[in-house]
Amino acid sequence: MWRCTGPRWAEGGGPAGGYGQRLGWYCAERGARRTSALPTGKVLAFAATGERRCLGVWRGGRWIVCPYAAVIDGAAARDQCAACARLDRSRSVAADTMADDPRPYGLYLAYFGPGLLKVGITAAARGPARLVEHGAVAYAWLGRGPLMAARRAEALLGSALGVPDRFAKAAKRAARGALPPVAERRAELARLHARARELDGWPETLTPVDFAFGDHSGVFGLDRIPPGAGELGAMTAGAEIVGEVLAGVGPDVYLRLRVPGDIGGGEGGEAVAVLDARWLSGWVLAPAGGRVTTVPVREVPYGEGRAEADGGGQEGLF
Repeated sequence: MWRCTGPRWAEGGGPAGGYGQRLGWYCAERGARRTSALPTGKVLAFAATGERRCLGVWRGGRWIVCPYAAVIDGAAARDQCAACARLDRSRSVAADTMADDPRPYGLYLAYFGPGLLKVGITAAARGPARLVEHGAVAYAWLGRGPLMAARRAEALLGSALGVPDRFAKAAKRAARGALPPVAERRAELARLHARARELDGWPETLTPVDFAFGDHSGVFGLDRIPPGAGELGAMTAGAEIVGEVLAGVGPDVYLRLRVPGDIGGGEGGEAVAVLDARWLSGWVLAPAGGRVTTVPVREVPYGEGRAEADGGGQEGLF
């Protein structure tokens, strides 16, 4: 029995061999893993079956299966029960429980839209993979060095310049619909990069990195996302999604859906909506029995999420 393990990004699966979005799968009975690509134009037609189960903990390159086979909420972004989440955080960079990690780390600035710039760290060996996974439209590296030095610099930017380390999902989605030209994104990142480099208190063991602009708009296919895209709700047992992949941004998959007559202006047929693919993790997905999407589609009022974009309403998504 293969359970979905949620969205993944891998090199070689995208345009011209770049990053491509995928879904991961795990079969506990076989101890086997696989992925399936989500390229533009791919037709999806699947249904959630049974119960959504905790996936356990990813540790040492393999899954440690949840010993409780715990059932989890279909609307939860986290695909773990409380016990597995505690175990996961006991050895986690994000939870600051890996201070002895000897790997070099990169300190970065990530751009999600005008005024939406965050600071973060990632293992240097991963390159921009973490930025792609979290939907950063553009980015620039600030420094490279030991984990705790990168953490101190991250905290320095937060205290001295007010640069946050997270934004709400709604704010990031809203910003994608009103992105300025690439030159303006570059200029906003460059200004913050310069201010960060001028700060007193920069850790001596963190080597500064000169400004170099990276942009993921082509990787994500942002030009294929139409204005006014709706949002798909969480999966429930028996719920079906039928549609075509338009674009992928971080954990989000934008779909042109086949919908019943009460959606999409009254006549039905098609609607474009975004799915948080993390809601698929833990489910067994079987072929859809019908021809339309039965997961609720919510229209997003214009301007929703912009309050978070102005600095409020943050949540701990990453």
